[in-house]
Amino acid sequence: MSLPQLELQGSLFESLGSIAAELFSEQDKYKLFATKIWPILVGQRQELEELYDAGNGRPAIEPVVLFGVLIFQFLERVPDRQAAELVKYHLGWKLALNLKLSYQGFHFTNLSNFRDRLIVSGKSNLAFNGLLKALSQEGFVQKRSKQRLDSSQILGAVALLSALECIRETLRLALEELQRVLQPGELPDFWPLFWERYVENKLDYKSSAEVLKDKQRQAGNDCLRLLQWLEALATEVREGRQLRLLREVFAQQYELKDAQLPEPVQKHAGAVIQNPHDPEAQWSTKGKGKHQKKGVGYKVQVAETVPQSNEQTQPSFITSIVTQRATESDAAGLEKTLQAQAETQVVSLSELYVDSAYVSAERLAQANEEGWQLVGPAQASPYQQEITAGYRLEDFQIDIPARQALCPAGLVSKQCSRIHEQARNKVFYRFEWASHCHHCELRADCLSNSAAHRIITVGEHYQLLEQRRGEQKTQQFKERMQQRNAIEGTISELVRAHGLRRSRYRGFAKVELQNFFIATACNIKRWLHAAIEPKPAPNDAQCQYFQTPAIPFWPFFRPISGIRRPLGLAHASTLSPVALSC
Repeated sequence: MSLPQLELQGSLFESLGSIAAELFSEQDKYKLFATKIWPILVGQRQELEELYDAGNGRPAIEPVVLFGVLIFQFLERVPDRQAAELVKYHLGWKLALNLKLSYQGFHFTNLSNFRDRLIVSGKSNLAFNGLLKALSQEGFVQKRSKQRLDSSQILGAVALLSALECIRETLRLALEELQRVLQPGELPDFWPLFWERYVENKLDYKSSAEVLKDKQRQAGNDCLRLLQWLEALATEVREGRQLRLLREVFAQQYELKDAQLPEPVQKHAGAVIQNPHDPEAQWSTKGKGKHQKKGVGYKVQVAETVPQSNEQTQPSFITSIVTQRATESDAAGLEKTLQAQAETQVVSLSELYVDSAYVSAERLAQANEEGWQLVGPAQASPYQQEITAGYRLEDFQIDIPARQALCPAGLVSKQCSRIHEQARNKVFYRFEWASHCHHCELRADCLSNSAAHRIITVGEHYQLLEQRRGEQKTQQFKERMQQRNAIEGTISELVRAHGLRRSRYRGFAKVELQNFFIATACNIKRWLHAAIEPKPAPNDAQCQYFQTPAIPFWPFFRPISGIRRPLGLAHASTLSPVALSC
């Protein structure tokens, strides 16, 4: 599609800035967007032009406008259909996006097509990186800054299925795909039976456990029979999307026994397909006890700046948002966060405040080598959980550079072995007290009855970890760690105000795109809030009418349609200055 000519100067008689100037004050959110954000989007048009063939096909919709509409979708939490209507009828949207009063809008499916173009071209983070650079130029984000990091769970846009439901649904999709690509005469003789069993009929949830087990074995036999019949077909048929997915689900859900009959797997791996409609969504849990969250979906890592001690009124801004598979660890998320920030070349770390899931001996050593500090509590040594009595690992004085260790009895062991575990590329050191333990007075307290002598194994950077375990007990460290707490509020804001908890789309690439636009919308909201001059604090009588949730910068870009709307107010822009300051 060819590109239209971008009009930067509106018509005198159709520009909202001319004919409706009195409708929007200088501090109106839409006018601030047009003043501060729209020029940034226009500056990225050259990169957006790469999504199109400049001289071929019918003229496309202006990509900068579509870019801005996608941002507004997450600022005001509206779906595609409503966003297309607001572009046509909402004066504030037209002002913010530099549109004429007579602009007739576009069909809502253009938004989906534009998102696909961004994903295919690898420009999912274009809006986020462009805004982050602008924030850096404005002085809101320093090149080398303190940051905090935490993760959150994202629920996929699919239902949670049992193993039986998953294989039956996968079979249904495969049968429907085969019916589309094959002629009626090419279908096998068992086709009517399979079609009736998996397409026309549904699973009866009131069936007994024995009946459900029989149906699961039956589904495995039918799946195997179908896959064997497919071997004689052409490659382009066998390699259809749903058929490839069927092979993968069958391999995960069943195992072939001696009689070559499929039997359901009793214990599944962590990364098995949970729903064929979104194969990349994985099952995971986060937290413990009553705070445990579990579901099928993805994971996201959110990093934001920490205001300097003398700039507490300055808002924090999100510096990176990394989407992960649900089963990936926070340690892997930290690595991807560092890589993402290095690629943007906008921010770098001086200090990073995290919880214990991110802290390890290797990561502390890497942070020291790279010249930044990883601030967070270290987890308890796994050896403390294994030893229920006697002397623990911290009771030994270990000197790795000198290759020696001192036990509680005062005996020095110089019998040190260096172990390189190639599978994980980690180095360990093992200390043994072979001859020292035979006549030691503390033998009964130090060794179990089956052990001949004491052996301890520590990591290559064990001393850094022990040093951190000592630091985290001090009051100074606890006060320092208070700077991490605000990231919890940021994640709550992203969840409640921008819809981070549930994905709108299916597939890892689309969820990643969604998260980039959510972070972009949050940064825009905070920037525009900082651009407004502070108001004097109202008294309680003025403020009691507007009771709002404790979301940072809540009044700006409140969802037009959704829950938690205070007292039936349709737009946050209709609130008085007193209400906005509340």
